[in-house]
Amino acid sequence: MNKVVISGIQQVGIGVSNLKEAWKWYRENFGMDIRIFEEKAEASLMKSYTGGKARSRHAALALNLQGGGGFEIWQYTDRVPEAPEFDIHLGDLGIFAVKIRSKNIKRTYDQFKLRNLDLLDKVQKDPRGEEYFFVKDPYGNLFQVVSSNNFFRKEKKLTGAADGVMLGTSNIELAKKFYSNILGYDQVVYDETGIFNDFAGINGGDQKVRRVLLYHSKERMGAFSRLFGASYIELIESANRKPRKIFQGRLWGDLGFIHLCYDIRGMREMKNMCEQDGFPFTVDSETDHENGVFDMGEASGHFAYVEDPDGTLIEFVETHKIPIIKKLGLYLNLSKRHPEKALPNWVLKALRFNRVKD
Repeated sequence: MNKVVISGIQQVGIGVSNLKEAWKWYRENFGMDIRIFEEKAEASLMKSYTGGKARSRHAALALNLQGGGGFEIWQYTDRVPEAPEFDIHLGDLGIFAVKIRSKNIKRTYDQFKLRNLDLLDKVQKDPRGEEYFFVKDPYGNLFQVVSSNNFFRKEKKLTGAADGVMLGTSNIELAKKFYSNILGYDQVVYDETGIFNDFAGINGGDQKVRRVLLYHSKERMGAFSRLFGASYIELIESANRKPRKIFQGRLWGDLGFIHLCYDIRGMREMKNMCEQDGFPFTVDSETDHENGVFDMGEASGHFAYVEDPDGTLIEFVETHKIPIIKKLGLYLNLSKRHPEKALPNWVLKALRFNRVKD
């Protein structure tokens, strides 16, 4: 192995106060009904981000087989998770919103309206002319439902899963280098500055910002590339206000979007590349864990974290084992597969047997 292979966004971490309640909402509205793992344990390797001590937590990784990145739903069990002490504004540093794929924006908007979800405004258009709308979950987390034709499996759902994120940065040029060099988002879809009408319904949307939408020119490869698919990073830089860190004074795992995670192969190569670019791993399960492999009970692998130029946490996971049909005890060992080769569709579709039903 002499290069890094990125399969795509594996998941976005979401800190919640009630995992079962939150997961039910994400199943009902975003179709996140495939359980990859669920576990109660200590987050022993994250002490540098959890106040210097290991914290107990309940976590679950959920996917939507229509495609896109999943959610790692994460709840403290030994402390009450804290909310930010201020209203988060557009351009504040960290993950501001998660993009969710939709087959049909108007139908999805109308369905969400019938469900009395917290829609921030009408259907809008981004600088490309692509339709989208914002919706909040019951915990104040913001999601941008975007038009997409990037779907893996056809199911009776209007949405897929995560299509990328919108995040705040203090310096777009530095952020662009990080997301291009490290994660391959080397294509600028648009780069515009102003006060944008489509942001009018969100906090800080009446302020002047620079917004840059990034895409990766190279197709994603690797085991889960067909399921996770392509993705976007939208960078937001405030023009006239000093941004605040969304997690300022709080712990990783507190309420909100706690990290952005990529499924990769070639963790040691990734570590070298990050160090050469000035972004050393801040957590590494291979060196920090006594066995070198991190076991989540139903899944295992090697994970690590870096910080982007503004401290937003980016996780890398090199998956070694996942359950395919948990009820039958069938697991998939990925450690000996060719790193660039995608899993057959039938293997990925077999994950439907891990579906959680209400």
